[in-house]
Amino acid sequence: MTPQLRIAEGAYFRDILDQPRALAETHRGLEATAALEDVARRLRDGDLRRVVLTGMGSSHLGLVPLHLRLVEAGLAPVCVESSELVHHQLRLLSAGTLLVLVSQSGRSAEIVRLLEAVRGRGVVTIGLTNTADSPLAREATAIVLTRAGEEATVSCKTYLASQMALAWLGEVLAGGDRDATRAALGETMAATAAYLASWRSHVEWLAERLQGVRAVYYTGRGASLAAACSAGLITKESAHRPSEGMSSAAFRHGPMEMLDEGVFLLAFAGAARTRALNEALVADVRTTGAQSYADALNINGNATLAGRSVSIAASTALVTDSVFAPSCFSTMSRSPGPSLMTASPIAGG
Repeated sequence: MTPQLRIAEGAYFRDILDQPRALAETHRGLEATAALEDVARRLRDGDLRRVVLTGMGSSHLGLVPLHLRLVEAGLAPVCVESSELVHHQLRLLSAGTLLVLVSQSGRSAEIVRLLEAVRGRGVVTIGLTNTADSPLAREATAIVLTRAGEEATVSCKTYLASQMALAWLGEVLAGGDRDATRAALGETMAATAAYLASWRSHVEWLAERLQGVRAVYYTGRGASLAAACSAGLITKESAHRPSEGMSSAAFRHGPMEMLDEGVFLLAFAGAARTRALNEALVADVRTTGAQSYADALNINGNATLAGRSVSIAASTALVTDSVFAPSCFSTMSRSPGPSLMTASPIAGG
């Protein structure tokens, strides 16, 4: 039986539904400045010998796809949370280092301290931010600006916009086909809008299955780790419910031992090379009585969430991965907060 749902169409609700516009505005602004072109050239020419990627919260977790793209291009990037970089790994930031900083506000304490720390040290910086007048935008050697607009509470549209911008930035830095990537990313707006147009049915479907659930897990491999880990964080922030995001392999080394009917798993099936492993995890989890579902691209290029389908091109999976869980799972809560709606009765929390 589907629980009664109380709709609270507040600021967070509006931010979630504003994601297609945020993507469209960000996509429109994906043009490399002369400063960014110069940084990319220096990286390809070997003038920049080390690449460090950093951010806090979902800004840090969302760096996984960029990290993998640079590895694919033959680089050896280091990805470190900004706080850890400030307090324990500043020696990474020596002359000849490219530091990529991601921050929605562009003025979080850790980002400001890093900007201060690298001043005059020969460190080249790229800032990716949603705030044009922020310290990060003012001080970075080159900037990539998302245009998601002001966000009321927990990250949703700014995170999604940053995933689009990071996917494009990866091609610029790696010397890849940025135009083809930009064109592929252009297909995400319609797909996201189509998914969100049916938000009520998605939430009702999930609310029914989350009855009696005390903990939600998200897993993925490769680029989908960004969506999985960020979803765990955003669910805690927005829905005030226990949730964790991790790699599918890590899930087998711990959480697998505590499964019962009170656990819900969403696995991002991800790239073909590890999809069978992720699907096997879903099947194994179901044998314990826990609920387990896969978000995947099927052979027709459709993104599916446990059978609920939204048509997209396969090349846009990186961004569309990121809209599912934050937009649906984060809408259910028993606690006051930014959530879109409350579903009752749902145990746990």
